Amino acid sequence: MTTMSAERTAMRSLSAVATARQDARAFLETLGHPTIGPEQADTVVLVVSELVTNALRHGGGAYILRLSAHPGAIEVVVEDSSPRMPRTRTPDLVDGTGGFGWHMVNDLAHRVVVTPGPEGGKTIRALLPR
Repeated sequence: MTTMSAERTAMRSLSAVATARQDARAFLETLGHPTIGPEQADTVVLVVSELVTNALRHGGGAYILRLSAHPGAIEVVVEDSSPRMPRTRTPDLVDGTGGFGWHMVNDLAHRVVVTPGPEGGKTIRALLPR
């Protein structure tokens, strides 16, 4: 099993999301080809981007990102300090205030598990096909 962990603190910064995407791509490159194809890599990066964006927007500005490679799957784990659980909502097509990301993560992943943290916060695990 191959793992990578990155802990970042940033206050709703677009560069933090870009850094998380770069971290994910670097991790996937360590797996080599043909272990993961371009389409699967793009899916992993998209899920990382959505989960980190949500952690920054709703989780207090700090997150921990962990990526693991398992036989047949890539696991994306994002921890934040907010005890609020993600919720599905109707996407806002008028104001563009969101509502798309959580749907997308759940559609792209084989499995998504949200676990409350022992001292507040939460951990979101998304298992993606490899």
